[in-house]
Amino acid sequence: MSKSMSSALKAHYAQPNTTLATCWLCTLKDGTKLGFTALDTDIVYNGVTYKASSGYTASNVATSDKMNVDNLEASGMLRSPSITDTDLLSGKWDYCKIDIFEVNYKDLTMGSYDIRSGFLGIVQTGRGAFKAELRGLMQSLQQDIGRVYLEVCDADFGDTRCGVNAATYTFSGTVSTVSDGRTFTSTLSQWTGYFSKGKVTFNTGLNAGISMEVRQHTSPGAFALELLMPFPISIGDTFTAVAGCPKTIAACEGRFQNHLRNRSFFLIPGRDRFLSGK
Repeated sequence: MSKSMSSALKAHYAQPNTTLATCWLCTLKDGTKLGFTALDTDIVYNGVTYKASSGYTASNVATSDKMNVDNLEASGMLRSPSITDTDLLSGKWDYCKIDIFEVNYKDLTMGSYDIRSGFLGIVQTGRGAFKAELRGLMQSLQQDIGRVYLEVCDADFGDTRCGVNAATYTFSGTVSTVSDGRTFTSTLSQWTGYFSKGKVTFNTGLNAGISMEVRQHTSPGAFALELLMPFPISIGDTFTAVAGCPKTIAACEGRFQNHLRNRSFFLIPGRDRFLSGK
């Protein structure tokens, strides 16, 4: 974001008393743009209405010259129709782009002063409240780029690097019994472990459209998910389950007949071999 500002806005900043308001422009992954402001009235700027009803508060921005990730948190009550616990829990707001700027709400023709841009990281909800972590652009410099030598395959099951047709290993089921928010049984009959490390996507019920990794497929039709589902699982909910892949060369060859496209480095000696001195 540009740090420049108009001469009129710069002169306003120099005044002993100002009429500045902070605005947040949120661009969701689907392209939807939503605006919020800390002011007590809505602001319409550049065709976007910045709602005052969200009632959020933001922490100070922490920036250093050591290329550390910028720190900023926003918290508030779920009072805006645009921010619902359903959307937050389902991941609609995950990694949305954030632009933060200030305007003179008494004279919007002065333009804006850009404070920070980045994307949302962790979003937490509580009793009618939310807390969101804003990660600055420096966050991208903290990520590993390129491949890592691993004993297991680093491709995602069914992607172009893997090459397996995931639809062949995808099955539809219906929830039969529910133990809690992550454990249930179903009508599926595949052998124990078939869906371990796979993925379940609910098609109906409160969790419709939400996916979750499978921690264990403990018996035919019985699932233990990696995390609790955002909303209660109910008997009769339908879902699709994709087989799990342990990402070993043995599974790739024996189970999926795909060993020629396996992306692991299982023949490279590991740390134990080097430390043994043999």
